[in-house]
Amino acid sequence: MAVPVGGASGPGRADGLVLSAPAVSDSAGPAAQSDDRVNILLVDDQPANLMALEAMLQGLGQNLVKAESGREALKWLLTHDFAVILLDVKMPDMDGFETAALIRDRDKSRDTPIIFLTAADKTHTEAVRGYAVGAVDYLVKPVVPEFVRSKVSVFVELAKKSELLRRQADQLREGEQAARELAETRAELLRDLEHKNQELESFSYAVSHDLRAPLRRIEAFGRAVLQTQGERLDPDGRRFVDRMQEASRQMSHLIDDVLHLSKVSRAELRQQDVDLSALADAILARLRESEPERTMEARVRPGVTVTGDGRLLRIALANLLENAWKFTAREPAGRIEFGMTTAAGEPTYFVRDNGAGFDMAYVDRLFGPFQRLHLASEFPGSGIGLATVQRIIHRMGGRVWAEALVGQGATFSFTLGRTRG
Repeated sequence: MAVPVGGASGPGRADGLVLSAPAVSDSAGPAAQSDDRVNILLVDDQPANLMALEAMLQGLGQNLVKAESGREALKWLLTHDFAVILLDVKMPDMDGFETAALIRDRDKSRDTPIIFLTAADKTHTEAVRGYAVGAVDYLVKPVVPEFVRSKVSVFVELAKKSELLRRQADQLREGEQAARELAETRAELLRDLEHKNQELESFSYAVSHDLRAPLRRIEAFGRAVLQTQGERLDPDGRRFVDRMQEASRQMSHLIDDVLHLSKVSRAELRQQDVDLSALADAILARLRESEPERTMEARVRPGVTVTGDGRLLRIALANLLENAWKFTAREPAGRIEFGMTTAAGEPTYFVRDNGAGFDMAYVDRLFGPFQRLHLASEFPGSGIGLATVQRIIHRMGGRVWAEALVGQGATFSFTLGRTRG
């Protein structure tokens, strides 16, 4: 049954392509040779035939596994996958047909392609039997090496493509699983966020109603004391009652500012065209009405229109302009300007004043809640306004910053994520 091909290398060749069949428990299986290689099983009871097949197929660069009996072949199939099996028909103890039948009985190897090799069939009756047990081809020796290589290479490429499809399918399943887990996590986070928002709403309600009540009572009793006992109070007593009422009003304003900051963070954004110039004119007009005696030069660039949430932009711009109004209170000729410029191709809006300014060494503290760079006795306020401005601008995808010099005024600039000139 010798195959007429010479030049076969012996079992000790060092290129790592061929593995003789050791015990099945051997941990160094064929697949360990290379991630890109597939396994080809050569089964023949004649070592010379195995060497000849090795010589034919070594140029394919795959893992060639040799078994000298059907039983050894079945042991390999227990632990490894093969692209194709070249199986001799005439073998003692268990012939190729019996081996093929057992191969087909196992789920793991049921679809593995089998090519029969034999030198005994001259009538093609055994070929029919071979196809009956599931062979994909039946070759009669002597065989042409190029012909064998060509047939085997087809199954090698098929196995590689099948493995690639399997890996892609696994990745797809993993991706779908990851997407499901991400969706579940997102849903859980949304539920948690909704729960926390409900808790925050409850807290806001408590602050709004429960904490305001005692403040209103303190202020009301202060008024009652002044109205009913005012003539009996000396100047210090009247001053103490006045300061008590003023502290109550400041606390009420602080509660309003904190609630405002909380609502700004949770408010739903509504995109619309907003005329910032008209808003600035209206806010400055209101400020003039509150202090008609003030000398103030106000400049507003006309036609500054943006896209954003009009309600939140009104709050942000009001805080900036009220800030400028407050810090120019000690200037004999105050000046406030609202305008727009372009920096690095990005529209930038600003509020500038010639007021008290501040030390730039502390600019990092400027937008933090309750952070103040001036004494409350100099310029009243809760320290919430600029934190509210920053939160609004960030929610709209923009940024806000400030530049100033002590005693020479300040400029607050901001950008918006979606703008219209």
